[in-house]
Amino acid sequence: MGGDFDWAVPLVAAPMAGGASTPALVAAVNRAGGLGFLAAGYRSAAEMLRQVERARELTGRPVGVNLFVPGASGGSAAVAAYREALLPEARRWGVELPAVIPPDRDDWDAKLEALLRRPVEWVSYTFGLPEPAEAAAVRAAGMRQLGTVTSPEEARAATVLGLDALTVQGPEAGGHRGTHRAEDRPGTLPLLPLLAAVREVTDLPVIAAGGLGDGASIAAALRAGAVAAQLGTAYLRTEESGASAAHRRALTALGATTVTRAFTGRPARALRNAFTDAHQDQAPPAYPEVHHLTQPLRAAATRREDLTAMHLWAGTAHRLARAGGAADVTRDLWEDALRAG
Repeated sequence: MGGDFDWAVPLVAAPMAGGASTPALVAAVNRAGGLGFLAAGYRSAAEMLRQVERARELTGRPVGVNLFVPGASGGSAAVAAYREALLPEARRWGVELPAVIPPDRDDWDAKLEALLRRPVEWVSYTFGLPEPAEAAAVRAAGMRQLGTVTSPEEARAATVLGLDALTVQGPEAGGHRGTHRAEDRPGTLPLLPLLAAVREVTDLPVIAAGGLGDGASIAAALRAGAVAAQLGTAYLRTEESGASAAHRRALTALGATTVTRAFTGRPARALRNAFTDAHQDQAPPAYPEVHHLTQPLRAAATRREDLTAMHLWAGTAHRLARAGGAADVTRDLWEDALRAG
């Protein structure tokens, strides 16, 4: 079933930045025949390599690493205005909000250099695409490249760049929507029609992502022409997940999700709570500036396990997330998908 890809079971563990993705999760999904990805976002190049080394100790199967592509800085005036709006929250939590936010490229250059020295099997990109020379260097090092796209236009750009496959991320996905520019308004075309629209403009293999939480949805994505299904929220409650105990509880305790810029400046699907309701329309499309601005607030809420203020990334199928070992969850989901046909 895997064809030329690195899986016996066409399920991919999504890279979830911020700690949810772990080497143990990658290894468990690999053990069940899938393909696991590490999330390098928000980590230094050295931290990324340590995670790769640990994954190599735990699995002899292929490993993927996801990189955040740096973009243009957001408007400083808009960020300053959002800071003013958040000051009552900061006083309530007893934290200081940064007044100056230096440029941040997420250690992009160092990460590329590190991977060229110590290649992995797969590199995926979120928030944009590498420069042609960078993609050529990664290709020459023997790594296959996967671009995250949210529209046919982004798919065309990734195809021209010569990537090996695309992750087509629908609006149902939890966490950040991988639009290639922070200011872009993400599309609302559901995953299955989006897959069809992307397949009209590219011959590259596509991996479906967004709201896939059970066998029926996985089977539907594969019938729609995807070579695999990428799952993130579905793994948050597993034993190997790095999600906090509060985040795990929230997946079943809270109901609705919403797409918000309130936490990072980029559109991201999270469980709706008081923070998203209060600041939904205030945050500017400035990433990573808003991410750094709200970091003290998010850290304080997480320390106190306050579900009304935490950033609780979750896809639309969050209530279907299963507890247990990630290898067992992967096997069960695939067996369910086979039954659903």
